[in-house]
Amino acid sequence: MAHFIACRKTFDALNIAHLFFNEIVRLHGITCSLTSYRDVKFISHFWRELWKILKTAVNLSSAYHPQSDGQTEVVNRTLGNMLRCLVQEQPKLWDELLSQAKFAYNSMTNRSTGTSPFHIVYTKPPNHTIDVAILPKCHSRQAAELVDQFS
Repeated sequence: MAHFIACRKTFDALNIAHLFFNEIVRLHGITCSLTSYRDVKFISHFWRELWKILKTAVNLSSAYHPQSDGQTEVVNRTLGNMLRCLVQEQPKLWDELLSQAKFAYNSMTNRSTGTSPFHIVYTKPPNHTIDVAILPKCHSRQAAELVDQFS
């Protein structure tokens, strides 16, 4: 399962930690390990000390090392493609569409597992808008006749 969280480039390690706790830890609890790239925020004394206190192993990925950052690169590429499709002519709205991209990404069937991340975590497929929308009664005679032909 992937989580996409908008943040500012100017956020420091403390801001990132608050985002992580508000958006990830509240849903999944404290992790045993995490892998991150070697940004200054993630090699800072604060960041290392925070995870040391919480007994979480921090693994830093190596640049251009597919075994450690390949999955992240695939997710980032997919997210970029999804956001381009969603924002179309309004690229400044990307952060408002991030939750839709997250839902779509986590609802997609994964080739390696044969099911969606959503289904794995929640043990059921997600409801989609059409599943929960109340559809109006059909008043079209032609539509009713077409349905009767296939019934």
